[in-house]
Amino acid sequence: MMAGAAVFGVCAAPACAQSNVTLYGRVVTGVDVQTNVQTPDGGSGTLWRGADNQWGTSMFGLRGNEDLGGGLKALFQLESGFGATKGRTNGDALFNRRAYVGVQGGWGTLTMGKNQPLADALWALDPTGQQFIGTATLVRGRNWQGHNNMVSYETPSFGGLSAQVLTGLGEDPGSATRLRKDMLSLTYTAPAFELRAIYDVARDANSKYSDLFTTSKELTLGGTVTISALKLFAGYENLSAPDSPAGSPTRANHYWVGANYQLTPALTLIGAFYRVTLNQGGGNANLYMLGANYSLSKRTLLYASVGTVQNSATANFSVEATNNNPAPGRNQLGAYTGIAHSF
Repeated sequence: MMAGAAVFGVCAAPACAQSNVTLYGRVVTGVDVQTNVQTPDGGSGTLWRGADNQWGTSMFGLRGNEDLGGGLKALFQLESGFGATKGRTNGDALFNRRAYVGVQGGWGTLTMGKNQPLADALWALDPTGQQFIGTATLVRGRNWQGHNNMVSYETPSFGGLSAQVLTGLGEDPGSATRLRKDMLSLTYTAPAFELRAIYDVARDANSKYSDLFTTSKELTLGGTVTISALKLFAGYENLSAPDSPAGSPTRANHYWVGANYQLTPALTLIGAFYRVTLNQGGGNANLYMLGANYSLSKRTLLYASVGTVQNSATANFSVEATNNNPAPGRNQLGAYTGIAHSF
């Protein structure tokens, strides 16, 4: 009881009263289907299931700031993702998406903790808004990786140009590079277009780049152009893992183009094409996607997306960014539809 009273006492202090705190969230659910999913006995079948995060992540969080005076403010954000169909968190951490605190001023923003700057940057370049059928699909979720133990600095905007640099410390007493992640991004924003360049690296427990889709070097270039109700997207992503085991792919090139069209104030149509090519006999794959979002209100929308992946003889990419892969050389069709509500 005394501990609880102490907490309430702190929240009654003047500093707490001056803080601005917002509770927010989103619940997304629906139905998902994928064909030609490989089964344990070597066969294949069609998978029907509830759609958790295919269109977007269900989440809830707290964010806030406090005016410290002199143009300086403190800020924080705590955010947890979950699957609405079973009510389970995404991973074993309480705040598995974001948990950081920092300060902001005219010189920029400094934050420390856990965040998802890579996924945030790629979101702006993806015609689908990083749905399961999107930029993450043909790189097996490589550009969804978050950063733990993060120290990040973001510049203010200078004539539309801004930058972010960060490191995610590896927590290894024997090395400063084991399990460490680093990232640098540049963004130029103008009224009708945006350009982004992102370079990030993720090292394994031996400080190596040993897997294209988990521990590798990644360079992404892309941009968007808005022409009235039409928004065009294009991007290029290069993955490099020079320390991969012999015979495994060490390089991947990933390209995409797409568009959003605001047909009515409530209805947005989406179309996108993605292609990946791997060296060392890893093959290639093409991904085609069509989708639509229909807003019932400012906070509630209906969504529907359909896609197909065409694999070469040695590739087995899933149509969604999941482990539900087809057998090598097999194609796959996927679709999901449902409802999302934000608060």
